[in-house]
Amino acid sequence: MDLSGKVAIITGSGRGLGLAYGKELARNGAAVVINDIDRASADGAVAEIVAAGGRAVAVVTPVGTSEAAGELVATAVETFGRLDVLVTNAGILRDKVVWKMTDEDFDAVIDVHLRGTFTCVREAVLRFREQGGGGRIICIGSPAGQRGNFGQTNYSAAKAGIVGMVRTWAMELQRAGITVNAVCPVAATAMTETIPFLAPHIESMKRGEPLPAIIRRDVGMGTPEDAAGVIAFLASDAAADITGQALSIGGDRLALWSHPQLTATDFHDGGWSAEDIAACWGQTFAGSIESVGEEFPEEVMPK
Repeated sequence: MDLSGKVAIITGSGRGLGLAYGKELARNGAAVVINDIDRASADGAVAEIVAAGGRAVAVVTPVGTSEAAGELVATAVETFGRLDVLVTNAGILRDKVVWKMTDEDFDAVIDVHLRGTFTCVREAVLRFREQGGGGRIICIGSPAGQRGNFGQTNYSAAKAGIVGMVRTWAMELQRAGITVNAVCPVAATAMTETIPFLAPHIESMKRGEPLPAIIRRDVGMGTPEDAAGVIAFLASDAAADITGQALSIGGDRLALWSHPQLTATDFHDGGWSAEDIAACWGQTFAGSIESVGEEFPEEVMPK
């Protein structure tokens, strides 16, 4: 995955998954713009990449506004001369059940995840089109956006919206040679420590103990570094023909999410009344109802 001469922006990359992405892109030759809201984290990430022989610069700003997106792209161009890859990773959590979630809880998550992705992608696309030669956009989604998750109305909505935007952008940008894909990682980070059945395994990892195979394979969760290879792959020439897709990665598992498809269809001349629907529902549609939430092996669930 030779990324020599490429320049990448990774939002939310001072620690966790974002830092793992930045280090992997730099290891493969890309110059990287590290972004975080915490100066110490951003500077520490840059120092780590530079110490390993890479090139990096920090931009300390919260994503969401057009001004922040403009600063990120301008820094990439002014420091390294161009922009080739954007990874939109920045995110926050404000988990609550819907009847306790405030407007502020909802807006904060939507602003960082959904609006932050939109504004950064828009700014990067303007640069890509000005440069010519295409580009790579990698938006970070989540299984919560694909399946839903208890207590995460705001986060699930934002992540589902990101994948929806990815599909649209893939169509809009194809002629310009710009690929757009989503990655839905599962890794041991501060954000997954809030999931009760994963917390003990994350604590074990902190003590240097390996994750059991059932977690790495069946749950598909591992370290942030386990999720970084797919970012370098999608940024590379090897992925030039891949666009509009949602990939899942974690631990030992790599998977491809399907797009929503019609699962059952029937027709009724003259349209459907409520009575018509009730009469056919059991035979035609009931067997095709899909579950919600992620389904995990019983062995890892709390007793």
